[in-house]
Amino acid sequence: MGRKFFVGGNWKCNGTTEVVKKIVSTLNAGELPSTDIVEVVVSPPFVFLTSVKSELRPEIQVAAQNCWVKKGGAFTGEVSAEMLVNLDVPWVILGHSERRALLHETNEFVGDKVAYALSQGLKVIACVGETLEQREAGTTMEVVAAQTKAIADKISSWDNVVLAYEPVWAIGTGKVASPAQAQEVHAGLRKWFEENISADVAATTRIIYGGSVSGSNCKELGGQPDVDGFLVGGASLKPEFIDIIKAAEVKCA
Repeated sequence: MGRKFFVGGNWKCNGTTEVVKKIVSTLNAGELPSTDIVEVVVSPPFVFLTSVKSELRPEIQVAAQNCWVKKGGAFTGEVSAEMLVNLDVPWVILGHSERRALLHETNEFVGDKVAYALSQGLKVIACVGETLEQREAGTTMEVVAAQTKAIADKISSWDNVVLAYEPVWAIGTGKVASPAQAQEVHAGLRKWFEENISADVAATTRIIYGGSVSGSNCKELGGQPDVDGFLVGGASLKPEFIDIIKAAEVKCA
């Protein structure tokens, strides 16, 4: 059995009650491939998580966009992994480049967060990716390997982790890594898993691509052998998200 295609929709800090209702009704009405072919997860802001979860068709799961690094307590403004579990939210996105850059989350901090979330029973979409400066300096693989290693050092199993490669220079910029560029990094990460974790983890861990994924480029990106799906930003708020989910069918052709 191959790796099941995975499509995540990161809504980021967007939405109102009305907008969210519209997105949910579009997703509920959409014609989607079966859950045998694709796993779909959407990640609304915390304030909309429970309403989206209750109103969304059951085959689409929900994810939080972040959670705290340890047990809850005197951490004003944070949301703990335990709270997400209590709400039956199965997934969380951790280490997104916006949080790494704007909130100075280090590789080690992200590794700790991933380990704690997994320990509480959450599944994790863990994000890695290089900046434009790093790509131009030719250090892409070093950067994403270090980010991945910081997670690997803290966890014992990759069964409940999806790794999202998101080149920072391609997020929300309209610039997209070419299918060949995406495949090169995904293959490099898979090789890193094989050399540093195990052949089994390399073969089974899903590595998804994020960075200006759209209805027009998703099929070509999804057709790459080591691209196992997408983490979609802006386009996940639009009807074209349905087309991106359908790109999973390229793996069945």
